[in-house]
Amino acid sequence: MRAGSHDDADVIVVGAGPAGSSTAHWCASAGLDVLLLEKSAFPRDKICGDGLTPRAVAELARMGVALDPDDGWIRNEGLRVLAGRRSWELPWPEVTAFPGYGSAMARATLDHRLAQHAQRSGAKLVERTKVTGPLLDERSGRTVGVVAQSADRREVVYRAPVVVAADGVSSRFATALGITRRDDRPMGTAYRTYFRSEGTSRHADAWMESHLELWSGEPGRSDLLPGYGWIFALGDGTVNVGLGSVSSTPARQSAVGHDYRALLQQWTRNTPEDWGFTPENQVGPIRGAALPMGFNRTPMYRDGTILVGDAAGMVSPFNGEGIAYALQAGRVAADAIAQARTRTTDAAREAVLGGYAERMRADLGGYYTLGRAFVRLIEHPAIMRFGTRYALPVPVVMQFVVKLLSDCYEPRGGDWVDRLISALTRVVPAA
Repeated sequence: MRAGSHDDADVIVVGAGPAGSSTAHWCASAGLDVLLLEKSAFPRDKICGDGLTPRAVAELARMGVALDPDDGWIRNEGLRVLAGRRSWELPWPEVTAFPGYGSAMARATLDHRLAQHAQRSGAKLVERTKVTGPLLDERSGRTVGVVAQSADRREVVYRAPVVVAADGVSSRFATALGITRRDDRPMGTAYRTYFRSEGTSRHADAWMESHLELWSGEPGRSDLLPGYGWIFALGDGTVNVGLGSVSSTPARQSAVGHDYRALLQQWTRNTPEDWGFTPENQVGPIRGAALPMGFNRTPMYRDGTILVGDAAGMVSPFNGEGIAYALQAGRVAADAIAQARTRTTDAAREAVLGGYAERMRADLGGYYTLGRAFVRLIEHPAIMRFGTRYALPVPVVMQFVVKLLSDCYEPRGGDWVDRLISALTRVVPAA
């Protein structure tokens, strides 16, 4: 994988979302020549709940991203969970690996800042450049670059010994290589919009709010809607309001057939008046996207191509969180790429690059396997109702749930809850 005289970079990164920008930052910081290709122009929007867990905040801090509240980084204290006419405020767990707070920022802003951060680290960002497919070596079939369409619609070719596919849930790059999505992994669906919140009870809320039961009107006296809802204050005068669902397989997801855009409109129409979730306060349309979960595209490395973030299906089945794992994958991928450059044989370089997938599975595979089991359970409404009405109010269950769902636990040591979760992730087969 050593860059040759005909290469345009040491590594090409396809897509400048959190996974791509993280990869580009860490590769450039290691002294590699990085080409970061983005099909759109910044700022551009992405469908997301915009919430950042303490795990995500820790990754941003590792990258050296300034998290100054005066610069738009709102801090939140934990999760407010609502179900069965009750609510609980669950602080983020205090663990040594992560800070005791989360954050939130609109993806249009977050992605732009991370791409700029990668640029400051030394990566070359090229916007409005759509990668149309891989460039393959005619003899070996190995990926040796990309074919792309420039802003003026010319076909251009960029060469590099390693290409990182960070092009999202559809990952046309991976699909072109025959790396398709797995049908035995959970798939989520999320729809969201924004509301202006100045002067409302939702402005600058210190808690990320999750509604486990969605009612079409008054709780207990109206229809129970499918899915779960969220309300995340962004600290800029707006809130992200969304609705999502998850199924154990893509086939079950397709069979559900709900109009989630209409369901979100129905839910927000019946929220309290002082929340301000009215058409007059809505900012932008309702937009939706799929959430690829639990490593739903494998292998994560093959013949010069590394998959990171949504392209590899790295969204958590427990909570729909993907940003933290995208940032982590970029860091681990960059380390493998930098280390591979120091090896003197093709076989040794391939072994190091393949180690990226092994490291990701070792860290997240057991957790994602537990997540698949969790999704299969909550697909049954009776189990979900029992859990929210009878199990969740028990303090010890609540402590276990918040650590498990937020992925904020001590992997070594900690209290008995940490040790139990760690043991469970080790004994189950890695995803």
